[in-house]
Amino acid sequence: MRSIVLALICAATLTGQQAKLEQAWRLAANGQGGEAIQILRTLIASEPRNTDARLLLGSLLMEAGDKSASLEQLKTAVNQRPRSVEAQNALGEAYYKFGEVAAAKSAFENAVAIKPDSGVAQLNLGQVLVMQGELDGAARHLDRAIPLLKQAEDTANAHYLRAKIYSARNQPGAAARQLEGVIRIRPDFSEAWSDLGQARKQSLDDAGALTAFEHAVSANPNDAVAQYRLGSEYLHQGKAQSAIDHLRQAYRLNPSDQSTLNALQMALRQNGDIDGADRVKQQLAQLLRDRDRINQNKLLAVQMNNDGAALEKSGDLPGALTKYRDAAKLDPNHPGIRTNYGVALLRLGKWAEGLNELYQALQLDPHDEQLRTTLKDALSQAPESALPSWKDEVR
Repeated sequence: MRSIVLALICAATLTGQQAKLEQAWRLAANGQGGEAIQILRTLIASEPRNTDARLLLGSLLMEAGDKSASLEQLKTAVNQRPRSVEAQNALGEAYYKFGEVAAAKSAFENAVAIKPDSGVAQLNLGQVLVMQGELDGAARHLDRAIPLLKQAEDTANAHYLRAKIYSARNQPGAAARQLEGVIRIRPDFSEAWSDLGQARKQSLDDAGALTAFEHAVSANPNDAVAQYRLGSEYLHQGKAQSAIDHLRQAYRLNPSDQSTLNALQMALRQNGDIDGADRVKQQLAQLLRDRDRINQNKLLAVQMNNDGAALEKSGDLPGALTKYRDAAKLDPNHPGIRTNYGVALLRLGKWAEGLNELYQALQLDPHDEQLRTTLKDALSQAPESALPSWKDEVR
C-alpha cells in the first residue's frame, strides 16, 4: 500500500509551512517519528484547523500502529478538507492497514472520484479490489494507474498486481510479461520472481521457471513458498538432492504445509533415503489426521451453535449460553459463534465477558460492519465499570 507520509514531506518542503510543522516533517523524514508525533500533537492543540498537521500526525500514528488515534486524526482531516485527494487517500491507507477493507475501499473511491488522474489513489483502489476478488474493476484501475505513477516502486507494485489478475484468468504469458517488467524495476522483488517462475512453468518453459525460482530464493531465503517452488522444480527436473535441500528449508519455514511434506518425501525416496522418506510420510499422515480432527471439531461446533440458537429461541438462555460456550471452545476462530456467545453473555448481564467475546469476534472478521455496530451499541449501554481499555478503538 502506497504511503502518503513521504508525499506530504515533499509537499511541505515545496510549500514552506510554519516552523513547527516543518520541524515535524524533517524529523519524520529522518525516521524520528516519535519526536515528530509529540510536536504535531502540541501544534494541533493550538491550531486545531491545521489539516496538514493532522494528515502527517495521522499517518505517523498509523505507522506506529495506533489505530484509534490515527483514524481520529485522519477522519478530522477529511472533514476539514473533504475534496482533498491526499486526505481521502491517507484515510484509506489507515483503514487498509488496520484491516477495515470496506472502509478503505470507500475512501479510495472518494479519492479517485476527486482526482481521477491520481496514480497512487488508482493503485490503492486497484489493490483493494484485487483483495476482494473484483478483478475486472481492479484491472481497470491498475491500467489507469500505471501510466500515471511517478515512483518506480509504485509502478512495480501496479504491474505485480496486474500480473496476479492475468494469472487468475489463466493467462500465464501476459502475467509473465508483467512480471518481467516488475523485476526490471525491482530486481530484489522475491514474490515477483517466484510468480514469474510459476507463469513460465505454466507456459512449459522449465528452464526459465527454474531460473526465476532460483532468483526468488536468492532474493529472500526465508520465503517458504519460494523455497517450496524451487524444491519442487528441482524434483521435477530430476535433481533430487537439490530438491531436498530447498524442501527442507520450506518445511522449516512452514512445517504444516501438506504440499511441502509430500514433495519432500518423494525427493528423499528418489534420492534413495527410504527411511527418511517413510518418516516424512508418517509426519504427513499425522498432519492429515490433525486436520481431519480440526474439521470434525468445526462441524461439531456448528451443530452446537445451532442447538444454542434453538434453545435461545425457545427462551432457555442459560442452556443456549452453555452450547455457545462449548462451540466456541471447539472452534475459537469462528466469528459467528463468538458473536452468539458474546450476545448471550450480554443478555445475561455478563458485560465484561460479553464485550470481550464480541471484540474477539470482530478481530476475526474486521470487515463485518453489522458486528461492529452491535459492539458499538453494546459499549454505549454497558456500565462504566465493565468498559474495556480498547473501547475507543471501536467507538
